[in-house]
Amino acid sequence: MSQPIEVTAHLILRDLLRHQPEIVSWNHHLTMARLVAQALRRSTSALIQTGIPTHRQQGTYRLSYLIPALLWHGSVTIAIPTGIRQQLFEKELPQLQQWLGTSKPIYCGDNPPPPEFAGLWLTDPQSWLNLQLFDPDSVNSHPIAIDGADELENWAQALLTIELTPQDWDDLRLSQPPAIEAQIISLRISWLSALWQRPLNPYNCYLLDDGDRLSIESLSKILTPSLPPKWQQFYRELAKPDRLVWAKLDRTRGTFALAITPIDLVAELTPIWQRQPSILIASAVDLNNKAIGYRQELGLGEMTSVKFPLDRQNDLFKLYIPRWMPMPNTSKFQPILVDEIKHLLHLINSRAKFVVVLIQDTPLKAQLAAILAAEWGSRVQVERTDLNASNILISGWEFWQHHQDDLPTPELMIIATLPIPSLEDPFVAAKVSFYKQQKQDWFRLYLLPTGLRILHRAIAPMRSSQGIVAIFDNRIDRRIYGQQVLASLSPNQRINYLDLNWLDSA
Repeated sequence: MSQPIEVTAHLILRDLLRHQPEIVSWNHHLTMARLVAQALRRSTSALIQTGIPTHRQQGTYRLSYLIPALLWHGSVTIAIPTGIRQQLFEKELPQLQQWLGTSKPIYCGDNPPPPEFAGLWLTDPQSWLNLQLFDPDSVNSHPIAIDGADELENWAQALLTIELTPQDWDDLRLSQPPAIEAQIISLRISWLSALWQRPLNPYNCYLLDDGDRLSIESLSKILTPSLPPKWQQFYRELAKPDRLVWAKLDRTRGTFALAITPIDLVAELTPIWQRQPSILIASAVDLNNKAIGYRQELGLGEMTSVKFPLDRQNDLFKLYIPRWMPMPNTSKFQPILVDEIKHLLHLINSRAKFVVVLIQDTPLKAQLAAILAAEWGSRVQVERTDLNASNILISGWEFWQHHQDDLPTPELMIIATLPIPSLEDPFVAAKVSFYKQQKQDWFRLYLLPTGLRILHRAIAPMRSSQGIVAIFDNRIDRRIYGQQVLASLSPNQRINYLDLNWLDSA
């Protein structure tokens, strides 16, 4: 009688780790391999939080799911971002097959392989998700491993969002008779004028109220049936409940776009997870080991859920949180923040180390950049990627998330405030309103977990460099949820005073 695949995967991986010195050591290789193999054998789903950034080219943990996938007798789909996928296809998988003595067929592409294909399909997560949402019959029901599941919500939201750009407005106008065309132009000018009167916000986005939505619905009643496909999609979505509609205003060009998206993803995503066993691999999506909140948010049912702890020695960074900072929502905060950042930069001035300052407030970001550039000149850059190891980067959270892999590893990261989503963002405001309507704790279930996921990913490079993270948001010490923030930053070495030896040892 043959032994279960989890035993085989365990023994082979253990042997590889002993005899292949080029494989990066990781404490949880064997445990993860057994979990993945067991999920394949039982046709069950699993969520694995590795604690390691899943977007890195060199994913320490990937061996732990690739070996079971190659050993499994049936077809397996691996959904992984395109750049890493090519590396796997061209280099890592051929080498791994040689080590294992396997010859499993491998298909690499965004379109599904032929139905008779029995091997490993490497695809992009967004492409696979797009097929599942809009053409599910084209996708087989074989098990899938999604590497980078931290981004699942963002991917789904982007795919389910329909945006009507200025070009789409022109297409609508040209599709209609002259009399209706004139009404479209008039209505478009009226909407643009109304949007222009709205107060400025950092996102230049505005939720549409009931009157605005009524105006959009009224437009549909005068249009002929020959609508462009995108407009047909938009109106189909508008007829559904729990849809968020907003306008994006481009004040520079004097144009606007309309967008619509589901507020709640559960109804859209639940059928996907019912079609096949799914192994979701993420860095950190929930403080809870069972990831109850994350699973509820994405419509995931019962599944094995494991969260691996970080290494208390190799993943440690130094954490500085001054207790005496004023609260971020007070008038004293910004001037003291600027002074403290300048003080930190003066300390490392002679060391010419790469520094990142994360600050979401757009006006403050520009103000701080100007103040720092007056002293440090061209070393100070705002949201650029062509940097060297002596630059001081001033960045918002979104820019840093998208580009941190392309930049030098910071020795010092300065965080002005926690990345808790702002209610000025219309999508965030609508999501909070939705939670309130459901009589749910919108801060604990939505704002805080989202902020902690952003924070975890942002500071990941500081663990590998064992650098210094300075956070000037003392809500960590003064609010009940501060303990959850500290837990998400663990392990760290917290120090409440500045010591130049930190910088020399980083």
